[in-house]
Amino acid sequence: MSRIFYCIALIWALSGAALAQDFTALARVQPDQSRIIDSGRTAVQVNLGVSQGVPYRIFTLRDPYRMVLDFQEVDWTGLSAEEFLQTDRISGVQFGAYVPGWSRMVLELGAPMAVDTAELKIDQISGAALLTLQLVGTDFDTFNASAGVPQNHGWDLPEPAVTTSETPRNATQVLRVMLDPGHGGIDPGAEFGGIDEKTMMLTFARELRELLLRSGGYEVVLTRVEDQFVSLERRIALAHRAGADVFISLHADSLSEGQAHGAAVYTLSEDASDVASVKLAERHDRDDLLSGVDLNGADDQVTDVLLDMARQETKPRTTSLAGAIANGMAQQGGPMNRKPLRTASFSVLKAADIPSVLVELGFLSSPRDLKNIKNPEWRAKMALGIYQGLEDWRQQDVIRRSLIGQ
Repeated sequence: MSRIFYCIALIWALSGAALAQDFTALARVQPDQSRIIDSGRTAVQVNLGVSQGVPYRIFTLRDPYRMVLDFQEVDWTGLSAEEFLQTDRISGVQFGAYVPGWSRMVLELGAPMAVDTAELKIDQISGAALLTLQLVGTDFDTFNASAGVPQNHGWDLPEPAVTTSETPRNATQVLRVMLDPGHGGIDPGAEFGGIDEKTMMLTFARELRELLLRSGGYEVVLTRVEDQFVSLERRIALAHRAGADVFISLHADSLSEGQAHGAAVYTLSEDASDVASVKLAERHDRDDLLSGVDLNGADDQVTDVLLDMARQETKPRTTSLAGAIANGMAQQGGPMNRKPLRTASFSVLKAADIPSVLVELGFLSSPRDLKNIKNPEWRAKMALGIYQGLEDWRQQDVIRRSLIGQ
């Protein structure tokens, strides 16, 4: 087991107050989900609940023996060391701010220990997550050989370049598309038959990007370009900072029953959109809420109203986008799900001002879908279908927006 774990939690909490009281992007510890307990005869289990995605790393130090967890960034309010620490095998725990933008937790070890497993369980709908570490005893020589502060500080996600949104584009102008390959890093997504969702969706995103760029009239940005975690919250922020005109999240699910099959396109459900403005304001920096709009000086009520207005304007455009993409994929042979247009409360669909859809290419648990998704020729047809859908939509969108403006 390596002494350093480079991880980014895929967490976006949907819990909290009805209106945000502050607009920081801090992850907040969930005390009722956080405990350090005995696990078996000699092992220790660390459970840490957090409210949203943050990069973190783990390493060990000696003299005295310690295990260090660095986070970017956690609000520890409400967590009591006495309630958190429920084992005598850890002699003490400390947590707090470390340097600007970073928080640290230090476990004081009674004897040398190592991380045996690190697991992040994620609710794919709400984004709520629980980090679980299994610590086991190790010998002095092994611990001392691996202990030390890591020297590579480039493990966290780079800051994206900030761009501003332009005025609405006409049919001949470049359309800026944000492609979002689902999952990544330690979150593989669906896995079936030796294939994982994160890898196939990154492959498809690259193929779709190349097709759009070759066709002309498109700028394409990816939320991730390699096998890395990007939090649900950050994916939306990246779309705003890139000035994206549309957001397309790419997925291929798996069901244990193995009965579902065919492609589908999701938009945000009515129930989710009712509270999405509040949750966006609660979990995002205000610079990331609306493209080209500075909300830093706006109070909670004004922010909520502006987000709701943007969402009402964007909703019919999103519905049209989903229909156009589903139709384009169907024209290329699909196969499509029996209900190709669906709604759900997926967090990545909650940008108020960017038409956002989630494309489910199929189900890895379906033998037919799995065979298709592994086939480059089939993926090329689906990429062409999405391109044709975008072409149809952009023409319709120009007409729709011009009529609204009259």
